[in-house]
Amino acid sequence: MVRNKTYNRKKILIIFTAVSLILVLMAGRLVYLMVYCSEYYGKKAEDLHERERDIKAARGKIIDATGTVLATNRTVCTISVIHSQLEDPEKVIEVLSRELGMEEGAVRKRVEKVSSIERVKSNVDKETGDKIRDYRLAGVKVDEDYKRYYPYDTLASKVLGFTGGDNQGIIGLEVIYEDYLKGSNGKILTMTDARGVEIENAGERRQEPVDGNNLHISLDYNIQLYCEQAAKKVMEAKSADSVSVIVMNPQNGEIMAMVNVPEFHLNEPFSLVTSDDGSPAGEDGIKGAGGGSGGQGEASQEQLNQMWRNQCISDTYEPGSVFKIITASAAFEEGVVSLNDNFFCPGYKMVEDRRIHCHKRVGHGAETFTQGIMNSCNPVFIELGMRLGTDNFYKYFKQFGLLTRTDIDLPGEAATIMHDKKNVGPVELATVSFGQSFQITPIQLVTTVSSLINGGNRITPHFGVSVRNDQGELVKNLHYDVTEGIVSEETSKVLRSVLEKVVSEGSGKNAKIEGYAIGGKTATSQTLPRSANKYISSFLGFAPAEDPQVLALCIINNPQGIYYGGTIAAPVVQEIFTNILPYLGIERQPTPAKDSEEEDGQ
Repeated sequence: MVRNKTYNRKKILIIFTAVSLILVLMAGRLVYLMVYCSEYYGKKAEDLHERERDIKAARGKIIDATGTVLATNRTVCTISVIHSQLEDPEKVIEVLSRELGMEEGAVRKRVEKVSSIERVKSNVDKETGDKIRDYRLAGVKVDEDYKRYYPYDTLASKVLGFTGGDNQGIIGLEVIYEDYLKGSNGKILTMTDARGVEIENAGERRQEPVDGNNLHISLDYNIQLYCEQAAKKVMEAKSADSVSVIVMNPQNGEIMAMVNVPEFHLNEPFSLVTSDDGSPAGEDGIKGAGGGSGGQGEASQEQLNQMWRNQCISDTYEPGSVFKIITASAAFEEGVVSLNDNFFCPGYKMVEDRRIHCHKRVGHGAETFTQGIMNSCNPVFIELGMRLGTDNFYKYFKQFGLLTRTDIDLPGEAATIMHDKKNVGPVELATVSFGQSFQITPIQLVTTVSSLINGGNRITPHFGVSVRNDQGELVKNLHYDVTEGIVSEETSKVLRSVLEKVVSEGSGKNAKIEGYAIGGKTATSQTLPRSANKYISSFLGFAPAEDPQVLALCIINNPQGIYYGGTIAAPVVQEIFTNILPYLGIERQPTPAKDSEEEDGQ
């Protein structure tokens, strides 16, 4: 009996001790939560009673070299409903479907959905948003937002690019400089009760947005407009597939214009441009991925990608005789040719068992090297290729920067497509020497030639100049790599001199402008397959020849009828230079007029 009483006392003591220990631990835990974690759990409780809505930051503007705004924002509204606050759902459905032009069923689905907040429609014009706000419908929220707007619509569309539904960059400068342009969104925080209903007179907390910075670029609205007009004119006249133009400062790589016609509509980027006047197909455009509806069907992603494609940087092509500038530079640097070296052109040159023709089938006869480049004579440049040899040719390709991308500040740059050196035989060497059997991008061509005529400094082509805030205060100056000494100053000087003669006396005479010393080179190349008889006509020119301040390249894809570069592309650059040289402050100088009876062939 005594033993049982002792046992029970021990059992009670153990239970009491365990309960006491649990109570102490619980009290300790309670003190820890109330004292040390009070701030954390207070914030969690507050969060449960707060509803959060974004305040969109204004995206930074894109501003050209003249101060013209090329990309800005328009105020739009986002219409949302808060289910727990709706007092008259049927009235809300009736008003929103009418004012937003939406089907009643689509609006009803959103209004009746049980969620903390449901977006009905975004990118609503401000006038409509204000009208809906004036109804003072319980549970309906009208928040102001921003939509990207391009004042000149198609101007430089493939350079500027556009933004998506949440205002993020998709292509072009918009995506490359996203981090500078995008800004940081703010928030509106409102207090609610346990049912999710906003507490009256509780007020709201705001975290103000931080707007994006403005991107200042080298593109010049006026020069871009001149170039687009000239490109459209020749495209229509020659029924060409497309025309590309690049205008660049060869001294520092700043791009003043980049044209790819046909351009597309930046304010309707998902509507295919198919009509002759450049307007979107169909009354309301063609529905695309993420785009509006209506029109003549649904645009495939491939069609949209092709429409958005910037041919100046993403497409490669056989450069043809413009590449002779690069062959000549390598030959001068290696010392395998001088201006007075003598050549003979019978209209072709035999390379192994291949007869490779000159554009002038009857031949140029005896000529110096200067005359050879003025005449754009293929046999002369085949001879230079042979004198250089494959190893030296590839050494200069690398030295000039042709085998790497230019690192332009645009997405999607393609690389040079060149023969593997081990596969280059005499025939391949011959065709490469006058610009065929390999492919480069237009931007690579203008960058390399600029670097050869500016004294030998390999520059990086670019649009971005600086980043500034909306008060004009400098945030960052943008800098780009320069590689000095890719050719000697002497080679650069000689090259400028002979290319001036190409325009003043040779195959590029259709680019001549009285009072200006212009250098340049014509080109005509054939696309693959050769049996299709499709050609690419081009002309590259720069001015003033003795101290180049502006360089322009015009490429015409698949022109109909006469297709020689000197005949149809050189006049385009002449027209562009006629407009922009005085605009850039480059004055006319008295120059002796020179005539040549030589017909352009390349």
